Amino acid sequence: MTTPEYIREIRESGAGHRLLLLPGVTAVVVDGLGRLLLGRRADTGKWSLVGGIAEPGEQPAGTAVREVYEETAVRCVPERVVLVQMLEPITYQNGDVCQFQDITFRCRATGGEPRSADGELLEAAWFAPDALPPLEPFALDRIRRALTDEPTWFEAPAGTGDQAGS
Repeated sequence: MTTPEYIREIRESGAGHRLLLLPGVTAVVVDGLGRLLLGRRADTGKWSLVGGIAEPGEQPAGTAVREVYEETAVRCVPERVVLVQMLEPITYQNGDVCQFQDITFRCRATGGEPRSADGELLEAAWFAPDALPPLEPFALDRIRRALTDEPTWFEAPAGTGDQAGS
C-alpha cells in the first residue's frame, strides 16, 4: 500500500509513528457473470479484495470507485454498504501505527478488463465464487456478506447484549 501524501504530512508534522485513525474502504466487485474481482498484492503476494484509504473530502463510495479503477482498471458502481467495522490497530515495519474504520461496499462492474494498473497489485482477475484462491478470513467474510441480501452488518455497542445490528 502506498501511503497517501496527506498522511505522510501528518506524520512529519509531529504525529510521528503514533496511532492514526483512518477511513478505509473495501470493494467486493461482482461482474455480470457473478464473478468476483480480486487482486494479488505486490507487498504480500496474496490474493485480496481491492480497497484503500479515503482522501480528504472524498465520500466513501467515491473512494471505492477510485481505488478499484486505480488498482485494477475496472470501472464499478457501488450498490450497497455491506458492513462497517473498526479494525484492530496495525503496526507497520517502519513503526507507524494505524487503525482503519472499514466500510465495505458491494459494487457492480461496469467496464474494463482487470490488470495491475498502478503497481500495488501483481495481477488482477475475476474468480467464480466457488473457485476462489486462498483468501484471508477478512476477505471471505466480506464476500459472504456481499453475496447475500442481509442488511448492513455492524458490531453492536458493548453492553447492549446484541452481537450485531442492522
